[in-house]
Amino acid sequence: MRTYRRFYWDAVLGAELPDGIDYAVFDFAVNSGPGRAAKYLQAVLGVARDGRIGPATLGAARARPAGVVIDALCDARLAFLERLPTWPTFGKGWRARIASVRANALLLTARPVVPAHSAPQATAPVAEQAA
Repeated sequence: MRTYRRFYWDAVLGAELPDGIDYAVFDFAVNSGPGRAAKYLQAVLGVARDGRIGPATLGAARARPAGVVIDALCDARLAFLERLPTWPTFGKGWRARIASVRANALLLTARPVVPAHSAPQATAPVAEQAA
């Protein structure tokens, strides 16, 4: 767990990326390295591709719809893998993994954030609501 956090999650500033984008970039980093994941994210966002996520990349990621960024990043990742000479051997699994990452990342963008300490609000009885 510490290895993934230190060398992948922290390396791509996962805690600062928007929900869903964080997961898509993190998974890309685990499989292809944080530098490549960052460069592909930067390419999708149209910012300088230096391989290090910083203020410009974070700002661009926050300014765009997460679903659009996730789709473009997953498409670019798949295109990268399809060009590898090992695609015939591993392509089926890679395609399935990226489809799963895409679906789960998109779900994360739609999930309402509810703080753990908040309690559900009680609603007034129907008779009180009508009054």
